[in-house]
Amino acid sequence: MRQMRYTILIIIWMVITMDNLYSQEKLPAWMDGSIKKIVKEYSREKGDTDQIIRLDMGVKQIAKYWREEDGDAAVFEEFVKANFLDNQDDRNELLNRCNYLLEQLDGHMQEIGREFRQQVDLETGTVLELDKITAGYDPSAHVTDDFFKNKIAFIILLNFTTPPLEQRIKEGSAWTRQQWAESRLAQRFARRIPSDVNQEIARVGSEADQYISEYNIWMHHLVDENGKRYFPEGMKLLSHWNLRDQIKADYNNDKEGLKRQELIAKVMERIVDQTIPKVVINNPAVDWNPVTNEVSKSSVKDYTHNVSVPSQINNSPENDVRYKHLLNTFLASKKADPYSPDAPTLIARRFEINREIPEQRIKAMFEQVLSSPLIPRIAKIIESRLGRKLQPYDIWYNGFKEKLTLNESELDKIVSQKYPDAKAFEKDIPVILEKLGFTKERSAEIAANIVVDPARGSGHAMGAAMKSAKAHLRTRVGKNGMDYKGYNIAVHELGHNVEQTISLNNIDYYLLNGVPNTAFTEAFAFIFQGRDLELLGVKKGHNAEAEHLRAVNDLWATFEIAGVSLVDTEVWHWMYDHPQATPVQLKEAVLQISRKIWNQYYAPVFGIKDVTLLGIYSHMIDAFLYLPDYPLGHLIAFQVEEYIKDKESIGAEFERMARIGNIAPDIWMKIATGSAIGPEALIKAAEEALSIVQ
Repeated sequence: MRQMRYTILIIIWMVITMDNLYSQEKLPAWMDGSIKKIVKEYSREKGDTDQIIRLDMGVKQIAKYWREEDGDAAVFEEFVKANFLDNQDDRNELLNRCNYLLEQLDGHMQEIGREFRQQVDLETGTVLELDKITAGYDPSAHVTDDFFKNKIAFIILLNFTTPPLEQRIKEGSAWTRQQWAESRLAQRFARRIPSDVNQEIARVGSEADQYISEYNIWMHHLVDENGKRYFPEGMKLLSHWNLRDQIKADYNNDKEGLKRQELIAKVMERIVDQTIPKVVINNPAVDWNPVTNEVSKSSVKDYTHNVSVPSQINNSPENDVRYKHLLNTFLASKKADPYSPDAPTLIARRFEINREIPEQRIKAMFEQVLSSPLIPRIAKIIESRLGRKLQPYDIWYNGFKEKLTLNESELDKIVSQKYPDAKAFEKDIPVILEKLGFTKERSAEIAANIVVDPARGSGHAMGAAMKSAKAHLRTRVGKNGMDYKGYNIAVHELGHNVEQTISLNNIDYYLLNGVPNTAFTEAFAFIFQGRDLELLGVKKGHNAEAEHLRAVNDLWATFEIAGVSLVDTEVWHWMYDHPQATPVQLKEAVLQISRKIWNQYYAPVFGIKDVTLLGIYSHMIDAFLYLPDYPLGHLIAFQVEEYIKDKESIGAEFERMARIGNIAPDIWMKIATGSAIGPEALIKAAEEALSIVQ
């Protein structure tokens, strides 16, 4: 009777979970018999129900990844007998050992990788072909492959299981910190991807990143039909970040701001449809009218850059290079699909594994924002404020923020004087953190773990991966010092770095370091970025509506980026549906999808159809389906902001939340704010604001 009870329990567990754990048809011919033999012998010898279930789960888990070269039936059976731990103290010791060793491994690999990328990431001189190769080299690409070959991964998977996503979501709130650490440990080896595949993914990712990081437009060299220039000498804007931010800046600018916005929007369109002449990219030696697409030798020499003027201008378009890089990221990612049985596409890996939120739920959140009846009401207010009909680039309208008493050129002057180089910003970090509510002691401790570097691209935050290392903040710093755009990005990246530092150095298990997914660290970064002027000591003009309209501003910003994210996601689905596509075909698909999403959600608001601006985001090209993290980050940031707005110290709440670590997203949010992730709080707050201020 007792043995039958064990058997029934095992059968029930198999029925519930085995479809997710392994596919019998993929096993070596002898595997099924060996599994049954191992479990049967253990049941006869031990008779412990819980351990029998654990063994059955562990054996089937390693079976998914066992290959003929790992050994025959005898080797498999002997491995299980020698390495299955049915003593809790032994399992605790295994967990602790892995917790320590993986920190050392991850940390040193991160340090090597950062050094190998240094020349292409930082503005430190000439980039050689060697630098491009080393930047694309991933020193950790072979580690998982090695851990399966030497059977370390099998020891872990035999003793620690990684339940399906649905189970983690449903049961995770009742788990202990150790149970979460055990689950995260097993998840590290849920895919057996060969090192050459990992290396190929790293290589094409690096190439796409280099392409994006050098995609500058010299704005003084944009001219209209009369040859008039609208941008200051020396202004170099990176696509898409700086171009977008200049559109935002020109809402508070002089009477020529509207013309500048129109020119930038045309530049964006030509980047997306690839009619942009190749010669105008990162080249101050030519003048360009983006409306007519005419190019000529520049009549002025830009003092910031020594470039020889070509004797003859080649006006040929970029020739779909943008989409060659995007296609390469897809083709490289696809090579990992056969080795990821629980998430057999990059799309599945992004949503089910990286974000741990099903794609359909995320899509539903975004559509709830995009379809909100509040959006047309907000659009009417924007129209009234601008005194004109909305244009497509008004998706970046930011006029609901408090009005500045200074324009951007004045802000540039303040910032460049305050931060003449990257080290000046680094030195000021303790002061910035104190202003945000961190204690003096904690501000110094956190700042001591952050290094600031001058970025070649727009900037990024590279967290450390072991407690003895430091996080690196990268932002653009010009020859005359940091400008306001670079400062704004620096404050955003500082939010990332502070979260990264706390969630690494002040966490109970290294295996739980970080946050549930990228959207959460984006939320922390948005919290910092939203206070950039306050931190700079710049006063804002009197605007009694500003506090009420914060939610309106956030809803409009989420409305913009939610559509961009749907485009990114649909493009990846299209690539999977058309794996033989050419760059030209991919370009046409991106244009078609951009128009489709625009016409569905934006055309009814703007009254203009077939706009392609949603395809401009650079992260679509080099970040492997990253963009959905931005609107998620906006939603999370708003919920966090709402929770902390009445708290005495932002710093204390920031620390408390960052210490929660890498557990399931909704469970994290409930611990942090008391509610699950969703757009309801933002929409409700915006509706209340609109009832007060029209």
